Amino acid sequence: MNRRLTLILLAAFGIAAVSTFAVYHLVRSRISARPAASTAVVAAKTDIKLGTILKPEDLTTIAIAGTPPVGSILDKDKSRAIGRGVISDLYKDEPIMESRLAAVGAGGGLAAAIPAGMRACAVRVDEVVGVSGFATPGMRVDVVMSGTPPGENDSKQGLEARTVLQNIQVLSAGTEYQQVKDAEGKPKQVQVVNLLVTPDQAETLELASTQIIRLVLRNPLDTKTDPVLGTATANLFTGSTAPVEKPKHVVVAKVVPRAAPQAYSIEVINGSKTSEEKFASPEGHQ
Repeated sequence: MNRRLTLILLAAFGIAAVSTFAVYHLVRSRISARPAASTAVVAAKTDIKLGTILKPEDLTTIAIAGTPPVGSILDKDKSRAIGRGVISDLYKDEPIMESRLAAVGAGGGLAAAIPAGMRACAVRVDEVVGVSGFATPGMRVDVVMSGTPPGENDSKQGLEARTVLQNIQVLSAGTEYQQVKDAEGKPKQVQVVNLLVTPDQAETLELASTQIIRLVLRNPLDTKTDPVLGTATANLFTGSTAPVEKPKHVVVAKVVPRAAPQAYSIEVINGSKTSEEKFASPEGHQ
């Protein structure tokens, strides 16, 4: 009896296992055979640089499974991208987003990438900054100026350094040709970085450019700006981190000598005698 029951249980377990395996494969095959929903979106056909005005030959179409990213341009709306300027570099097969294009009618070039109320200010930098990928679009930098303050040519402190701007976005980086000639008589090629600043910051940057300026890289997520104390060359030898204190001009009040008290006289007539008495004014006693 026990042996018969055991055989029945084993047969039941075997049938259940085979049935489960068959159902699993059946469901899996149907799921894999079902095509995944996809959406055709507009993408860059090749690498596209900032400032380029998009043409039909710059665009292609790719399929994205599931819901397309918010702001992407669908294939049926491809005409919305044609003729608009690129405000940040695009890469091959990258979906083109509305946020990466200038407004309709804004044109191309660097000007299309400047937000309303902001300005692009060019700063010449050395090759280490410009070529090594230090200052690339989207990076955040501080601007440090060093020089001798006006009227302190004989200062014993030497050069002084000040952080004049903080958390400034790099709009673009490239090269331009300076009027100064090189050894072969050709225009000298210099590295230029365009910084995105407000009109007030543009004035500050223009004045700082008359001195030696340096761009200091910062973490793009670090947007906090704090007052930064400047320093001077003399601090490097004294070990001080604060600016060398300048001698204060002591203003000495000039002592004006007090005027002698004004006197007045009274003529006294006593009979046939006449005399004159002098008295000090009441202000003289105060």
